[in-house]
Amino acid sequence: MSLITLLMVLGVILAGCSTESDKSSEPVAKENEVNKSSVETKDTSESDLETIQYYFTANEGGSISKIEAATNKVVDTIDVDGVVHNVQVSPDGKMLGATVILGGGEGHGEESYGESDGNDSHGDSHEKSNGDSSHNNNSHGVGSMGKALFFDTDTNELLNTVEVGSHPAHFVFTEDGKYALVTNTEDNNVSVIDMKSFTVTDTIKTGKGPHGFRISADSQKAYIANMSEDTISVVNLELLKEEKRIKVGSTPVTTGITSDGKTLVATLNSENMLAIVDVKTEQIEKVEVGNGPAQVYIDGNNKFAYVANQGTEEVPSNSVSVVDLVEKKVTATIETGKGAHGVVTSSDNKRLYVTNMFENTVTIIDTKQNKVIDTIEVGEMPNGISIMN
Repeated sequence: MSLITLLMVLGVILAGCSTESDKSSEPVAKENEVNKSSVETKDTSESDLETIQYYFTANEGGSISKIEAATNKVVDTIDVDGVVHNVQVSPDGKMLGATVILGGGEGHGEESYGESDGNDSHGDSHEKSNGDSSHNNNSHGVGSMGKALFFDTDTNELLNTVEVGSHPAHFVFTEDGKYALVTNTEDNNVSVIDMKSFTVTDTIKTGKGPHGFRISADSQKAYIANMSEDTISVVNLELLKEEKRIKVGSTPVTTGITSDGKTLVATLNSENMLAIVDVKTEQIEKVEVGNGPAQVYIDGNNKFAYVANQGTEEVPSNSVSVVDLVEKKVTATIETGKGAHGVVTSSDNKRLYVTNMFENTVTIIDTKQNKVIDTIEVGEMPNGISIMN
């Protein structure tokens, strides 16, 4: 009996130890699972940002800055003979296009865009007094004939040079990669460059003083801001002709179009407003933003439009207005450097990049917090900006 009792006691003790062992191992396993989950979430977040390889700024002082997105460090400076007004990376990420104004580059940034044209810096100093006229006054200096340059985004090699019109402003690739378009501010037209032959195959008439523009996601339409007549030219890219003009307000500098093609926006430099246009009805609502709005960029979710407020060189502005496109109101104002001009978001909408013309810097913003997380120095008078994903 004593032996049986002893064995029973030992059995209870061993069972208890086994239970405690099991209990102690379960929390460890769960803790490891939690840690693994948090690591995976972190890695996913980082991988989203790592899809951005480089971003580029068009510097009116005669260069293009190439910045590594992971470090926000300038890794290369591409010297250009002339005023570099605007840049854009091709849809496949392999090529960088740039508009260059030949001759007298001095004073480009001061030329008074009329109201600092949204994407580029043609009108960085767009002053209300002369608004759209500034672009057409040869304010860039002696001579305004221009070229479109094409670079390899990996090696920075110049691949091709195409002559375009007078005072070229913005440069945009169609999403299908078939064409590149350049607005010629003094010629009141847009050059259509065939990407297979690198030749101008068509020249399409627009309104007066065409400047900043965007192309619809389906590559069917281009919406071009005409600074000298307060209109937007709607260009049919299948027929390669202007369909109509929409009057939006005083001195439109640049445009944006939602990915569904339903909502068009335009910065109104002389009114300190963002015009929001229903494409179907052409009904317009205006939202007051900062002083001298230049570029505008719509995020990938079609939720927000980010407006860079440049002001003038004499009285520079230094902010970005965050406009809710559904509520049609400014939900945040973020302080930047002086002369905020070019603006673009990352493909995951987590970062906003803004060129500051009068400080030669780029401001990097966390869009979730609407908070500046870094400011870096680039070339002289940065204007347009584009991301290589």
